[in-house]
Amino acid sequence: MNATTAQNFLKKLFTKAGLDSQKTSSVSQILLEGELMGHRTHGLHLVMPYIDHLLKGSMESNGDYEVLNETVSSQLWDGKYLPGPWLVEEAISNAAKMSDENGTGTVVIQKCSHIGCLAAYMEKATRNGHMVIVACSDPDNATVAPFGGTTGVYSPNPLALGIPTESEPIIIDVSMSATSNGLVHQAKNKGQKLPHPWLLDSEGKATDDPNSFFEEEPSTILPLGGLDSGYKGFALGIMIEALTSALGGHGRVNEPGRWGASTFIQVINPSKFAGENYFKKEMENLKKQCLSSKPIDKSKPVRLPGSRGLALKKHQLENGLELREDTLEGLKNFAKRFDLSI
Repeated sequence: MNATTAQNFLKKLFTKAGLDSQKTSSVSQILLEGELMGHRTHGLHLVMPYIDHLLKGSMESNGDYEVLNETVSSQLWDGKYLPGPWLVEEAISNAAKMSDENGTGTVVIQKCSHIGCLAAYMEKATRNGHMVIVACSDPDNATVAPFGGTTGVYSPNPLALGIPTESEPIIIDVSMSATSNGLVHQAKNKGQKLPHPWLLDSEGKATDDPNSFFEEEPSTILPLGGLDSGYKGFALGIMIEALTSALGGHGRVNEPGRWGASTFIQVINPSKFAGENYFKKEMENLKKQCLSSKPIDKSKPVRLPGSRGLALKKHQLENGLELREDTLEGLKNFAKRFDLSI
């Protein structure tokens, strides 16, 4: 399947599920972008839960967000559980306009539905020379334990940055936890162990067994840094909670009981600081120095964050999508259910 065929199918599928054309376009593009960049748990595999939540009404299909608070450089939105990819793209656009006037623009969204792969927003968002920051948490998810504890308190809490350079952007997308919920579910469904002992069982021992995540006393995902330096990941996890739910005015204290996200979006315009040309020159120089660093293993030279995803995107655009078997099967099932061809 090529990318154009996939996007056309997704648009038809989400339209059948009740989304209007603008929301359908955003959701289809962001999920496809995640897949193209190799984020298999946060690419087209998300089509299945997205459609399920749309049909159940736990992801809203119609309506608009509400601006709850606003200044010249910041906005707070009630996302009303509308599709996350559409909300985030709208927020980036609004924040970019604010940054063009004031240097920075920040939008925080409460009650946003799932936003997909954060890296999927970055390449497009940096095209005008802006630096973009996106972070999110899920107030209804508590699968990461604080450092030193075994009871889950918060979600994996990803943070992404799109950094323009004189060449391709640097794209950072990292969770404040050792792994994601999606990867644990994927490993369990495949009957595989996790690549490393990224979970902490109820007795406080690290494990690579994803089945422990689903026991009566479930394991939790270790903070970024694991048993050694997970206090750093724990601190960063708290930072994401503050930027998202606390600034957003709706979070864990509200016990939402609904799959979603609290989301922080900030756009920074370098031209309002030292200048876009200097910014890109500085980051390009840093990139070149990193790439020229003597590698530990000559067969594995240093690579910049996001470079592998951008290379894989180019490869898949030229040669077709390399879908997971269960992802393709899920799409085929929905195609049959909605009388669509794929």
